[in-house]
Order: sequence, then C-alpha cells, then structure tokens
Amino acid sequence: MYEITTYNKRVKKKLGEYITTRPGIKERLNRLKQNPRRECDAHPLHGRLSGKWACWLGSNIRMIYKISDTEKLIITEAVGSHKIY
Repeated sequence: MYEITTYNKRVKKKLGEYITTRPGIKERLNRLKQNPRRECDAHPLHGRLSGKWACWLGSNIRMIYKISDTEKLIITEAVGSHKIY
C-alpha cells in the first residue's frame, strides 16, 4: 500500500480542507493508496505535466500527483478544479 504525502504546506492545507468538507474524498484517497494507477479514474498526464498523474476525487475536484514506487509514495502536487492543469 502507498502513502499519500504532499509537495508543500499549501497543498497539504488545501487537501485537508477538501477531506473535512467533502464526504467521500477520504474513501477515494484510501482506494488510491491501494492502486494509484487505476483507482479514481487515474490517468497519466502529457505535455508539460508529463511524468505526473491525475485522478478524480469528487464532483469537480482533481488531484495531480507523482508516484514513487521505490518509496511507495503518492506525492500530491496540486488539488482543485480543472484550473489546476
């Protein structure tokens, strides 16, 4: 199982706000920890975001992250609406 961490304090705060205010996000993050490449409509990004992944956490909430298989980490880089792309 992977562990979810954040890129910086700003992303950690934003993710925490979504977890506390939106029901279901915590459950989706737990599923993502099991398989970060398949759960929550995860997909690889292209272009300037190549090497990163995105997934759907809620009605208009997306998460951009990197996966470290050696450390079993999901490093969250951005959380928010589609404007984060």
